[in-house]
Amino acid sequence: MIALLADIHGNREALSACLADAERRGADRYVFLGDIVGYGADPCWTTDCVMDHAARGAIVILGNHDAAAAGAPSSLNETAAEAIAWTRRQLDDAERKFLEGLPLSVEDQGRLYVHASAAAPSRWDYILDTPQAQRSFDATAAAQTFCGHVHRPALYLLSRTGKLSAFTPTAGVGIPLLTGRRWLAVLGSVGQPRDRNPAASYALFEEASNTLTFLRVAYDVATAARKVREAGLPAVLAARLEQGY
Repeated sequence: MIALLADIHGNREALSACLADAERRGADRYVFLGDIVGYGADPCWTTDCVMDHAARGAIVILGNHDAAAAGAPSSLNETAAEAIAWTRRQLDDAERKFLEGLPLSVEDQGRLYVHASAAAPSRWDYILDTPQAQRSFDATAAAQTFCGHVHRPALYLLSRTGKLSAFTPTAGVGIPLLTGRRWLAVLGSVGQPRDRNPAASYALFEEASNTLTFLRVAYDVATAARKVREAGLPAVLAARLEQGY
């Protein structure tokens, strides 16, 4: 079973809770879909944790905040840029090198993993509607694409006849990814959900049954938010954790 985790954003408490939940449910493979850092108060811990999983075979994808933290030019908004400037000062050379070396996408066993859209991944386009999903489908032959970046769970289905449908998945309900169709799953955010639900979001994919289950995990939001404020990061980042938006 594969655990799919996106947009951790330096949130130790949320990542710890999701990893514990995934282990309890029997996950034996891990895929991290980018934005390990940015916004949160524990970028070193989250990077080291993901580095440890990578050393044990996990797939790890580059996110736009990871690239910016490693020193790449970025077009982040003022709040995000302030958080990245702080994050850069926290990371050591090994952590920066790890982030810098991450791939924009990985294809494995017919599945494509990418942080943003499969259409020009380095542009960091958001998949917010069916036209944007269609562009991602058009850019890959993969039957299943998994991405993050949006911070809100969504699922897109491209039928045999070319009809594209969008769904908002219900947490805890397994969704069979039927063969003969193509699927694009937008994972919610582990460390900074934006669908008005502060619980951490991740998903499990059962390869044997081709079933995807989106999950929500309660975690110590108060501690994560307090640490953001104590670090001197923009206060809005703490408020977002508390409000889930």
